Amino acid sequence: MSRMFLANVHYENLNSNDILNVVDLHTIIFYFMQSKTKLYLTILLPLQILIIKILSFFPEFVDRFYSNGLFVYTSKALRYAFGWIPFSFGDIGYSILIVLLVRFLFKKVFRKKVAWKSVLLDVGATLSIVYACFHLLWGINYYRLPMHEILKINDQYTEAELVLVSEKLIDKANTIHANLESNDTLSIVMPYSKEEIFEKTIPAYQQLNHIFPTINYYPKSIKKSLLSVPLTYMGFSGYLNPITNEAQINGLIINYKAPTTSCHEEAHQLGFAKENEANFIAALTTMNYDDAYFNYSGTTFALKFCLNDLYLRDEQKALCLIEKLRPGIRKNYREVNEFWMRYQNPLEPIFKSSYDTYLKANNQPKGMETYSYVVALLVNYYKDKL
Repeated sequence: MSRMFLANVHYENLNSNDILNVVDLHTIIFYFMQSKTKLYLTILLPLQILIIKILSFFPEFVDRFYSNGLFVYTSKALRYAFGWIPFSFGDIGYSILIVLLVRFLFKKVFRKKVAWKSVLLDVGATLSIVYACFHLLWGINYYRLPMHEILKINDQYTEAELVLVSEKLIDKANTIHANLESNDTLSIVMPYSKEEIFEKTIPAYQQLNHIFPTINYYPKSIKKSLLSVPLTYMGFSGYLNPITNEAQINGLIINYKAPTTSCHEEAHQLGFAKENEANFIAALTTMNYDDAYFNYSGTTFALKFCLNDLYLRDEQKALCLIEKLRPGIRKNYREVNEFWMRYQNPLEPIFKSSYDTYLKANNQPKGMETYSYVVALLVNYYKDKL
């Protein structure tokens, strides 16, 4: 059948052989166009990587035009789109992707005769789309100005300054604990459900306006993860879905930790991508909020970072400071440790190692070992306060 005939064919006059020929040719054309699209997408992947690498050299540009520009609108739009849904839409999306991945592996990779060219194009095109969505919707925040430059504070500190701030945090933690619980041996039990804690994070962030005038956490989009059990076995308290901008909180974690975990993930939502900076924002938000239970969660959270860092520098000094804590505070720390011990498994280090590699690939050279920078922020911010 000629190309001219195909261009002018009237389908109602075709016999069965003609129809098969038309269908076959249309299938070939569609497959060819599809393959070309996949090829173009695959070629775009290294180009995207190059663009992101170039952007990493211009943090002022990223901070001004992306983090405090485009991202403000896209993130708010995503929170409006998915925040009202009572369950985690992102978790369902992840579950569907896992099913599709398994289907892809069995359908194309595990076959006896594998069309590797087609497989590579599928993988390359998919990675290209995911890479573009990840960075456009959230990931470029990794390359914004560092927090100490935003706050105009130092990023270095001495051991004497670390001890000073640790002592201030101990005094504050002891005072809050005494106000909440007269018996110094009892741990603090958070009286709020996780949903109530989620609601309280909105006014908590509003009280940061004097520090971060551009922060406006509304509407909220924070939910208990549908994947809380596997999340616990992986050793994570929560995570942000960068595509839907939903904050996911592990529904099994102790409620005493929920305020800082929630504010940490919400800090990610607001464009503070780095883990150490999100930890600092979580401490700042919970310690400034007008709620004693949030203050207790935030103060003990910040104190733990400081004591861990001091322990690495001078074990004896750290142990002496820990002895100054009311027994009930130490009991809260033990309860958290015991919770995670119950879920330890051989796969957890693998998940942690994978996440560590992810962090290092996204402008966090120390990976999960980020104590020094978050402590630098805490020490230099609070050494003249509290």
